[in-house]
Amino acid sequence: MNKTEIFAAYLEKTRVQIESELKKSLPTEWDMPESLRESMMYSLLAGGKRIRPILVLAAAEAVGGIAYIQAAMPVACAIEMIHTYSLIHDDLPPMDNDDYRRGKLTNHKVYGEAMAILAGDALLTHAFQQVVQSSRQYHVPAEQVLAIMDDLSTLAGAKGMVGGQAADMIGEQGITSLEQLQYIHLHKTGDLIVFSLKAGGRVAGATEQQLAALETFGRQIGLAFQIQDDVLDVIGDEQKLGKKTNSDVVMNKVTYPYFIGVEASQQEIERLTQEAKEAINSVDLKNPEQLIGIADYLMKRDH
Repeated sequence: MNKTEIFAAYLEKTRVQIESELKKSLPTEWDMPESLRESMMYSLLAGGKRIRPILVLAAAEAVGGIAYIQAAMPVACAIEMIHTYSLIHDDLPPMDNDDYRRGKLTNHKVYGEAMAILAGDALLTHAFQQVVQSSRQYHVPAEQVLAIMDDLSTLAGAKGMVGGQAADMIGEQGITSLEQLQYIHLHKTGDLIVFSLKAGGRVAGATEQQLAALETFGRQIGLAFQIQDDVLDVIGDEQKLGKKTNSDVVMNKVTYPYFIGVEASQQEIERLTQEAKEAINSVDLKNPEQLIGIADYLMKRDH
C-alpha cells in the first residue's frame, strides 16, 4: 500500500474502534425512557467521519505513544457526544431547519422536536460522565481529567462552540466582514477541534509547550476545516456530502467563497494547513505522523 492507502486504512480502523465504543457508551442497565435512548443513539450512531474523536486519539498517540490510545477513548466518545448534540439542535426548525443529516432524516423528523431537544441535552450531559471514565477505568490522573473538564466546559460553552453558534444566528441578520465570519468559524467549529487535540494530549501527560503546539494545530486546521465546508457547499457532490449543496446560498448565509471566492478560499485552506503542520513539527512528539496525515486529509476531503 502507498502512503495514502495506509493512512486511509488508519482512519477507517480508528473510526470502527470509536463506533464500537460509542455503541457501549450508554449503559444498558440505566432505567430511562426507551424513546430517549433510541433518539440519542439514532444520531450518535448515524455515521460521519468521526474526525474529532480521531483527533483525541491521534493527539494522545503523538504525545505518549500507542499505550495511551485506550485511556483517551472515553474522551473521544465524549467529544463525539458534544458534536452530535450540537448537530441535533442545529438541525431544528428555529436554527438551520434541515431535513437530512449524513444522508438520513434529522433527529426531529424521526422523534419530534421535543425529544430531539432532550436527546441533545442528554448527550451533552453524558459527555462529562464519559470524561470521568478515563480516570475511573484507565487511571488517568485526576488533575489531568479536571483540566480536560475545564477545557470542555469552556470550549463547548458560551465562550466556545455555543458562542459561535449564537454569533452565527445573529449573523443571519447580516455579516458585514470576513472577521465576523472568521469568529464564527473559529468558535462554532474550531473550538471542539482544539479541545480534541488538547484533551488527547492531556491524557498522555503533555507539557505546556506540547499543549500550545496542539492548540495552534487545532486552531489552524479547525478554520481550514470550516472553510473547506464552505467551499464544498458551493462545488461539492451532494451524494458524497449527504445533504444538498448551495444550502448556505438558499439560507442567505455568507461564507468564505462569498467574501473572497472559491480559489482564494482554497489557497487559504492550504496556508492554514501548512501552518498547522509547522506547529506540530516545532515540538518534540513521539509519533506526530497521524496528526500530519489528518491535516492533509482534511485539506483534500470531498465530503
